Amino acid sequence: MPITADYHLHSSFSGDSDSPMEEMILQGINLGLSQMCFTEHNDFDYPANEKDTEDTFLLNADSYLYDLVHLQEKYAHQIKILFGVEIGLQPHLSKRNAAFAKAHAYDFIIGSSHICNGKDPYYPDFFADRTPADAFTEYFESILDNLNNFSNFDVYGHLDYVVRYSPAKDQGYSYEAFRTLFDKILTKLIDMEKGIEINTSGLSKGLRDANPCRGVIKRYRELGGEIITVGSDAHAPGQIACSFDRAAEILKDCGFRYYTTFEKRSPSFHKI
Repeated sequence: MPITADYHLHSSFSGDSDSPMEEMILQGINLGLSQMCFTEHNDFDYPANEKDTEDTFLLNADSYLYDLVHLQEKYAHQIKILFGVEIGLQPHLSKRNAAFAKAHAYDFIIGSSHICNGKDPYYPDFFADRTPADAFTEYFESILDNLNNFSNFDVYGHLDYVVRYSPAKDQGYSYEAFRTLFDKILTKLIDMEKGIEINTSGLSKGLRDANPCRGVIKRYRELGGEIITVGSDAHAPGQIACSFDRAAEILKDCGFRYYTTFEKRSPSFHKI
């Protein structure tokens, strides 16, 4: 396997996973991974719905760190375990998120857009009574708003997360269709010295490509972007390192010869 570090993982410390962290680690060892970075969810002001409450995605970072340190020590001779977090970004939460990010010495922080103007695209009402293109535009514009208000992260997660849950999936979707917005987003990220991730979970959700799509990854590289992590977005052991061979092919096709890992917020680069 050309990529041996999974940098987007959720265990039972995330509100949408029931998987014990140790079971996730044991599966990573079985797969031959050299590194796993847990990136448990923290989303302030998550909109309550029939499934989730406002507290569903609030992370108890102290308990999470306590268990992680124990497992780091237990499996130190078999795999490197990193302390990460996935922070849900919204412009009005910038100060609150900044305080949260500073409260612990994370190895790695993903900044992600799960909520766009009070709604999560995971739920169908985000797409109600409008075209997918209009919904996508609103979502991508909200990423720019987040970038203008928050900077304490290392990579932006699944840039086109919204596409996963569109009624039409990625039919008719491409980088070119949203070139102007994507170029603004990617240029801003590069100017901020931030990276992106290739998130392979979209491949198991009916998409033709990972998140973001190949065109976005290629354009990021063309514009001079260098920092790119690889994450399965696994919420269960069976999803860990899913489609990593495909991710390696995509990265090479887009001009990358390496992928990135982080420790103490500092990037390292590994040949594919």
